[in-house]
Amino acid sequence: MKQHKYDLVIIGGGILGTFHAYHALKLGKEVLQLEKDNFPVGSTIRNFGQVVPSGMSGQWFEYGVRGLEIYSAIQREFDISVRQNGSVYIASDDDEVQLLHELKHHYDQVGYKQELLTAAQIQQKYTAVRGSYAKEALFFGQEVSVEPGVMIRRLQEYLKFKFKGYSLFYDSPVIDCTSKDAGVEVVVSNGRRFEADKAVVCNGYEFKLLFKELFETSGQAISKLQMMRTVPLKNIGLEGNILTGLTIRRYESFEDNCPSFEKLKTPAYYEELRKYGIHILFKMAPDGSIIIGDSHEYAAGTNFDHLGFSLDSYINELMLQEAERIVSFDVRKIATSWAGFYSQHKDHILEYDIDDRIHIRTCIGGKGMTASAGYAEHSIREVFRY
Repeated sequence: MKQHKYDLVIIGGGILGTFHAYHALKLGKEVLQLEKDNFPVGSTIRNFGQVVPSGMSGQWFEYGVRGLEIYSAIQREFDISVRQNGSVYIASDDDEVQLLHELKHHYDQVGYKQELLTAAQIQQKYTAVRGSYAKEALFFGQEVSVEPGVMIRRLQEYLKFKFKGYSLFYDSPVIDCTSKDAGVEVVVSNGRRFEADKAVVCNGYEFKLLFKELFETSGQAISKLQMMRTVPLKNIGLEGNILTGLTIRRYESFEDNCPSFEKLKTPAYYEELRKYGIHILFKMAPDGSIIIGDSHEYAAGTNFDHLGFSLDSYINELMLQEAERIVSFDVRKIATSWAGFYSQHKDHILEYDIDDRIHIRTCIGGKGMTASAGYAEHSIREVFRY
């Protein structure tokens, strides 16, 4: 019996792979997506679920803005947990306020809507934020949040609902991907083989299972992030994506677009926090629980194991102490904590074409939730030469 042949096989069931599937399906392609686990469990679900183009710059900002349009369009058809409740950057000192004003000027120039909030307006809109912390804020009302573990599975359900040409197999670890004849052959661990015209590999740091030599020379790095989640809390005024002073001092949008950034000095009380890559974010889930984080520790992709899988209680304590400086509710009512492991690259993403049939698109790092939807649109058009 002749083997069925797909237009595209995607290796990896996370957000980057799934949006590659979405854009290929929109072009009328027949797509097979293979996920090694019983459902996505990697970087796609171990994050805040904040969709914040305002934190990015250059083409990644553009991908993020396009992503907002894509998320909203899908949400109008099918509930994938998108909530449009905005993002806010809260400045705690004069240096951070200066950066907010410079970023506002930049976004005024490019036409990306935002508004400055006074200390009084912050107190009115975000009642959980301490008046002693908040000086000014920059608010982006068009930005959204999602619930990561819910969103990715609903997005895949949407693809099944919307497109007849979509097939998704969980529990299908790919052990080989090679060019053969006029296409690609992919083999999963149970011996089953699939054929396609093209393949896109979007499986993060695990692409070493297929292309080990390339993986070892790719320059990939792994970031370990620690996050915590409170028990559900009542009447906490903290809706939306909440980003604070350390975030202002970290995100690339400020570094690339604010003239004062290069002269920015780190106050003594931030020194230890920066040692562990800590910048404090908050996001309220639909049940009223609050996600708090995060930290950043790094290792080369080839030494991923060195990061370990345990949670460092000292890092969590540093985050909680800083969170207490920012908000007035009891941040120590923690229900759970976890670590996320993100693959990333100095070029923001690893793009490598094995040949004109097999394409590696991975290492999108912390940009995945915001930029994958827009970036994958560009990537698929390159893969199929549209």
